Amino acid sequence: MKSITKMLLACCVAPLVFLFVAETKAAEQSRPNILFLFTDDQAPWALEAAGHPHAVTPNMDTLVKQGAYLTNAFTVTPVCSPSRASLISGRYGSELGITDWIHPNREPELGLPTATTTWVQLLQKAGYHTGLVGKWHLGTPDSMHPTKFGYDYFMGFRTGGAPTKNPTLEKNGQNQKIEGLTTDILTDHALEFLSNAPADKPFCLSLHYRAPHTAWLPVADEDWAPFADLDPTIPNPDYPNLDVPRVKKMTREYLASVAGVDRNVGRILQLLKDKHLVDNTVVIFSSDHGYNMGHNGIWHKGNGHWVLTKNPPATQNIPNGQRPNMYDNSIRVPTIIRWPGTIKPGIKIEQTVSNLDWFPTLLEMAGVELPSDLNIHGESIVPLLKEKNVDWDNDFYAEYSTKHQSHTHMRMIRTPEWKLIRDFLNEGRDELYHLTDDPAEANNLINADTPEVKSIIKTLDAKILDNMKAINDPVLASASAR
Repeated sequence: MKSITKMLLACCVAPLVFLFVAETKAAEQSRPNILFLFTDDQAPWALEAAGHPHAVTPNMDTLVKQGAYLTNAFTVTPVCSPSRASLISGRYGSELGITDWIHPNREPELGLPTATTTWVQLLQKAGYHTGLVGKWHLGTPDSMHPTKFGYDYFMGFRTGGAPTKNPTLEKNGQNQKIEGLTTDILTDHALEFLSNAPADKPFCLSLHYRAPHTAWLPVADEDWAPFADLDPTIPNPDYPNLDVPRVKKMTREYLASVAGVDRNVGRILQLLKDKHLVDNTVVIFSSDHGYNMGHNGIWHKGNGHWVLTKNPPATQNIPNGQRPNMYDNSIRVPTIIRWPGTIKPGIKIEQTVSNLDWFPTLLEMAGVELPSDLNIHGESIVPLLKEKNVDWDNDFYAEYSTKHQSHTHMRMIRTPEWKLIRDFLNEGRDELYHLTDDPAEANNLINADTPEVKSIIKTLDAKILDNMKAINDPVLASASAR
């Protein structure tokens, strides 16, 4: 009798187990794959879709036509490490002890705190096969290895930089020198990851290029050809003492580096097409921060350098030749999202978003619940991508405490109309720009003696302090004393 009961029970349970397993696999396969293409130092203007007269970016532009182009996407810190820390954690760099780029020699133990929860970990726990190819720059110790933060696979470099050609890269825990152009090599290994991804679970691949970070050359002949004899248009050739020949030379090299990235983006997109993965793969393209190329007399990013024949005099904590900044060209990042079946092709999203928003956005895309006890600051932009009518806050707060070339404690609030930047370490470096009338941020109105300006400063000052209090900013004591 017992044996018959066991047989009946087995007959009933087996189909249920099979059904559960089948449903679980179906749910995993219905989740979209996620491909996060991330460049280093790519300017918001360095796209043909952004209106640049010389950019050669047909594959990036194709993504714009096929998905959503976010024209007001920003980073909360305009330099590598803290920007990447905010991207992966949904928190400000000042909360994590990372406020400037990590110097591997001076700061060998600095990196992402080991207790940090990342969206990669949550996707991994939810069944995603995760990988990072390329730049990490969030700590070199083994305790801060990318695989400690949710990546099943890592191939690339843990430090902030790699040569443009013949780099030494880590793969399977071993460093090896690889012949070729670094942009091409990283793409080769991204293609390998995609080709070998398990068929029974979705993948999430972060491909972090080191281009168009300096050095820009060498590039492939086909990437250099459009720029070899170009006399490029530059943004502000009449800026006082601008070194025009140098800006033009750098512009050619920079755009060639961007073209090299774009060509490789095309290789990735072609593989998705060949493997019939297009319809179920979210493709995201963005960068860690923006870039200046003669804009406002500087080149580089938040830790900008004057590109003049005669530099302004050095000041306390700001050496000669340096121009730390939070200009829009440093904090705005080119951002595109293709999500077939969800995002209407060719839409533009003008609401203000930041790299803090990736954490909840990626979880919602993947159907993964956000832990209720997790302290993050971003908002999911999925409703914007679906063109839902939502109440969206377009105020944007950012921070930047420099400690290498210069020493500052800059805190910034940006509205669609105004931007206020305070340097709580250096008096006389505060800035106020009326973005509606002055999008190039050429006229600093901080000392304008008008009721409107005084009122705006008071309002924006209060917003800066509120944000600093909300994250328990270590600089708050200095801010309150002013």
